[in-house]
Amino acid sequence: MPGAGFGIAPSHWRKRESMCGRFSLTGLAATLLTAFNVQESVAWPGRYNITPSQEVVTIVQPLGASRQGRRMRWGLIPSWAKDPAIGNQLINARAETVATKPAFRVPVRERRCLIVADGFYEWETQGRRKQPWFIRMQDGRPFAFAGLWDRWADPAGRAVESCTIITTTPNALIRRFHHRSPVIVAPTDYNVWLDAEIRDPEHLLRLLVPYPSEAMIAYPVSSLVNNPANDSPACQAPIGDQPGVSPTGNLPGI
Repeated sequence: MPGAGFGIAPSHWRKRESMCGRFSLTGLAATLLTAFNVQESVAWPGRYNITPSQEVVTIVQPLGASRQGRRMRWGLIPSWAKDPAIGNQLINARAETVATKPAFRVPVRERRCLIVADGFYEWETQGRRKQPWFIRMQDGRPFAFAGLWDRWADPAGRAVESCTIITTTPNALIRRFHHRSPVIVAPTDYNVWLDAEIRDPEHLLRLLVPYPSEAMIAYPVSSLVNNPANDSPACQAPIGDQPGVSPTGNLPGI
C-alpha cells in the first residue's frame, strides 16, 4: 500500500512507517500439520491478497498445551481499547519499540504468535507509477511472520482476537523496495517464540532480525493486487520481461 509500505489502502492505514500490509496464504491443512507441527488444522479457503482487517491464520501455544491454529483479525485491538478501530492503525509493530509501546508490551511477554504466509507483496516506485512485486521463499515453502495477539471484548462481551506483524530492518533483497521488512521467524526459532514460559523481552528481541536474503526471491506481478477485491492466482502470476531477482542476481524460470 502506498504510504503504508505497499498496495492501495484506506486513508486510516496510510502510515509510511508500516511495512507488511498485503500477503498471501494459498494452502493450509498440510502446511500446519507438517511445517508447523499443529495437531488440528483450521478451515481456510486459500487467499492470494490478504489485507488489513481481514482474517489471517495464526499459530499459538498456550502454557502447558500443544500448538493451535487460530483465525484472527489482522490489526491488533488491545484488550484495554475503548474503540476497536484502533486496530486499523496497528497492523504492524516495530521490533525496536515492541517491548515499550503500550499496545505491545504485554503481548510481547504473554501473547506471541506465528502468522502463516507463503508470500507477500511490495511496491517499487518506477517513475510516476508503483510496480507490485511478489516476494516468497525460493523453494516456495510456507513461512511465518513474528506476530503478537490480543483479545478484546465489546460491550456485549463478544470477544475478538486480533494480531499484528512485527517489522525490522530489511535484508538485501527487500531493501530494494522498502526500509522496513516483516520479521520472518526461522523454523528453528518457532519453539522459542511460542514458548509461554519465556517472558523476558531481551531474550525474544534477538529473534527479530532480517531473514537471510539468499533464501528469498521477488518477481513483478500485475496491478490486479492493488485492488483488495481481487483475490485469485492471477495476483501472483509473473508478468512482462522483468526477471525475478535475488541478492545474487536474476533467477531463471521467472
